[in-house]
Amino acid sequence: MRIVGINIPDTKKIAVSLRSVYGIGATRAEEILVGTGIAPEKRTKDLTPEEVNRIQTFLEKHLTVEGELRSQVRQNVARLKDIKCYRGTRHARRLPVRGQRTKTNSRTIRGNVRKTAGSGKRKVDLK
Repeated sequence: MRIVGINIPDTKKIAVSLRSVYGIGATRAEEILVGTGIAPEKRTKDLTPEEVNRIQTFLEKHLTVEGELRSQVRQNVARLKDIKCYRGTRHARRLPVRGQRTKTNSRTIRGNVRKTAGSGKRKVDLK
């Protein structure tokens, strides 16, 4: 089944399968189901076309999701970079933005850089 241009899983419960849409988490999924009057235990494949339309219209009226949300986030980050604020410069340098330490633990954002002495050694084959 497609909602907002995304194929959502058929075998999962609707409350869980809605989370595959960018911008919808657990709380938003519950909000959507309460707003449309659909039982959260119902499987996605068991939804009627009328219920699918209710979900679609609810998303269009009340939430920003998928491509529109991604472009908003991209524009916000670009704005921070343009005004050269602290958060913008951290984004530009690809460093942690929210105050995390960088001496250790920022390997993911820095691209798994290892600068310790023992990590670059090759394993020597024993004869």
